[in-house]
Amino acid sequence: MQSLNNEERREILGDVLADELKVIREYVQDVPELKQGINDLKQDVDGLKSDMKIVKAAVVGQSRQLKDHEQMVSRLEVALPI
Repeated sequence: MQSLNNEERREILGDVLADELKVIREYVQDVPELKQGINDLKQDVDGLKSDMKIVKAAVVGQSRQLKDHEQMVSRLEVALPI
């Protein structure tokens, strides 16, 4: 087996590091796009939270109206038996 001299070791190490840096650079260049995507998602979630509060209020209001309507119908049924 042939041993490597210092220059050959440096050259191999340099190639390995260059390959690793290339991979790291590829991932890092996607970070701004990912960050923008996350910010967009946050805005969408905030909008959905607001919409859900409105939907919840509407459902609660409809539920109350339905309950009041049922009570009114029950009273009318008692007052005006058919």
